[in-house]
Amino acid sequence: MREEFEKLAAAGKLQSKHIDPLVMLAENRFCTHKSWGFGQIKTVDIVFSRFTIDFPGKAGHNMDLGFAAESLKPIPKEHILARKIADPNSLRQMAALHHLDLIKLVLESFGGHATIDQIQQVLVPDVIQDDWKKWWDVAKHEMKKSGHFQLPVKKSDPITYQAKETSLQDRLMAEFRAAKGLKARTIAAVDIQRSLSDLTDKQAAAKEVVQLLNSEIATHLRTQPSVTLEAIFVRDDLREGAGLPAGENEVTTKSLWTQESNRFGQLLEQLPAVKHRRALVSFKDANPALWHEALLATINNVSNKLATEFVHILIQGGKLAQLKETVGRLVSHHQANTDLLLWLAKERSDDYADILGPEVFRAMLTAMERDQFNEKRSNKLRDFILDDQALITDLLGSADLEIIKDVTRTLQLSLSFDDMDKRSLLARIVKSYPAVQVLISGGEASKQEATHVVSWESLERRRLEYNELVHKTIPANSKEIAIARSYGDLRENHEYKAAKEMQKFLMGRKVELERDLDRARGSDFANPKTDVVGIGTKVVVTDLQAKAKETFILLGAWDSDPDKNIVSYLTPLAQALFNKKPGEEVEFELEGTKKQYRIETITDFRA
Repeated sequence: MREEFEKLAAAGKLQSKHIDPLVMLAENRFCTHKSWGFGQIKTVDIVFSRFTIDFPGKAGHNMDLGFAAESLKPIPKEHILARKIADPNSLRQMAALHHLDLIKLVLESFGGHATIDQIQQVLVPDVIQDDWKKWWDVAKHEMKKSGHFQLPVKKSDPITYQAKETSLQDRLMAEFRAAKGLKARTIAAVDIQRSLSDLTDKQAAAKEVVQLLNSEIATHLRTQPSVTLEAIFVRDDLREGAGLPAGENEVTTKSLWTQESNRFGQLLEQLPAVKHRRALVSFKDANPALWHEALLATINNVSNKLATEFVHILIQGGKLAQLKETVGRLVSHHQANTDLLLWLAKERSDDYADILGPEVFRAMLTAMERDQFNEKRSNKLRDFILDDQALITDLLGSADLEIIKDVTRTLQLSLSFDDMDKRSLLARIVKSYPAVQVLISGGEASKQEATHVVSWESLERRRLEYNELVHKTIPANSKEIAIARSYGDLRENHEYKAAKEMQKFLMGRKVELERDLDRARGSDFANPKTDVVGIGTKVVVTDLQAKAKETFILLGAWDSDPDKNIVSYLTPLAQALFNKKPGEEVEFELEGTKKQYRIETITDFRA
């Protein structure tokens, strides 16, 4: 193409400086534009002096040759971007069989170095169509064993390729020796520990690393105990992996915990979360008699993740009873912090059934308000309460109605939620306990609407049923649950499942009775007005369709007795007759059938 471009230049259609760039573009057929990205040159039109180029989202774009020479950068055919277009199948085969060749190609395409994100962006999904993470883990392991790739400590730093091969051991040891400070050396030592099986002389490497770590561990013991603890863990793992004996007079986890027993929780919080379990085990081993007391004394002052680890090791150590006693005391005194309460809210297992209850929710409100006062910005507990639709009703499930009302009032006064979130939480309570609606609406009209008139006899029957349920049936069911739980694996424990199902039914009936009793207003229906139909009246009517007389007695909400012609004043029939006078006719629908009655007489039902 050079000859054609030279002719265009001679004719004054191109500048001479454009010839070389255009030749490279025409030969390579791939290019990049600073705004439009990667492009493929499809045609070279000498007559009209232009390229036709396919850019992403801009196919068949025509570009003047002079403008192309100045704005496009040629991409060689060996470049990863070019090969993705020209021969994607060979790249996919390379990805499947030769991980390092593919990574080398990517790095060389970008000047010998590229970050992990850049590599992923160029390979996924065109070349690597399956699980990138799995593929990258394998490739990274191969790069560490290879002597040509330099992997950075930080993910954001680039990976580099070097033609001269360096053994894995030489590279890792050089990085360890160059590291400054115990923390940096500990990070470098972790890489050596993970690669021990691939080193040419793992004992020599481990011996040097252990020796250098020991010298720095001793000097950092008092000033950086958390970093020292991590270094001790790595040192011990290296020694074990290389089969080296323990050295004399070296600092151990026991000596560190003896010195740092007063700053136990603070030190743990400075460790990465993945080290918490191991650190706790080492603390337990160093304090076999009093370890659990230290954990229980600290559990209310640590993060949610660390509190969860505390719980696991306490339970594994047979200290569940002491854990429950501590948590129960903190809850009842409203001293539990939001992290501990978040753990309890997430857990909510039957092991803590005797702790879980309305007081836990009140303690949560107190803890969140305390955080606001102390300007602690964590909203994890608040967000969990809003997201977990069953939390409030689970905590209120076994409570008396008066306690539920008290919790509702406390929530209404709480400053921990904005108005919209508060309304959402209150709606959850009302859905399960409609009797508290009057507290939320605050209107007398709502209270009147919620009231039911009942006879003293029916009211007493409901009270007796409620007392029997609360004082005998539910406690008996709780004992059944405890006995069934003792049988073992709850997943296959049919007695436990049956007892829990019965508990749900009983608790539902308890709520229903509490709602009914709260709405009920007892009456003996004495001296009713008889000029119109009302509660306590006996009404004689004529069925206008059947031409027959019928008698009805209108009494309280719970007094229906069809055999005695007694109907509740809440029934459709009673509501149709209500406030009507003798001689008036009424029409209503009963069980899908239209009825027409004429009122004949109204008398006191006792007459």
